[in-house]
Amino acid sequence: MLPGKSHGRFRSWFRKVWAVRGGGLYACGFAVTFTILEAGSFIEDFKQIGLLFDGEVISFVLNFIIDSFQNTLQAFIWPANVVQMAPPFGAIGLVLAFVLFPVFVKKHVEAWLFSEDEETKTDNVEVEPKD
Repeated sequence: MLPGKSHGRFRSWFRKVWAVRGGGLYACGFAVTFTILEAGSFIEDFKQIGLLFDGEVISFVLNFIIDSFQNTLQAFIWPANVVQMAPPFGAIGLVLAFVLFPVFVKKHVEAWLFSEDEETKTDNVEVEPKD
């Protein structure tokens, strides 16, 4: 389950993904896939940190941008990757996930994403001008 006290940029980013991708299993799959792929790319890029010391900063930055773009594309097609994992069972599992997600998981994710906390309350307070 998602921790009840998660705050910060990940939560804000996930809210945006949730809204843009329709707020369902596809949005969760996109966010999880992208996060996992970016973490793997970050580890691989960190192994190439020597490029920075060799004066190949442009190459390092370009590789990072290309990896992020590829990760975004891979995250968009995450359902196809699930189906390809185990051909008949992947498709069956994906259909079951799309059917069961709104019933069992969506309410909890939305409660976590859109819960009113102290930070949100103070950020959304409108100050009326004094006469």
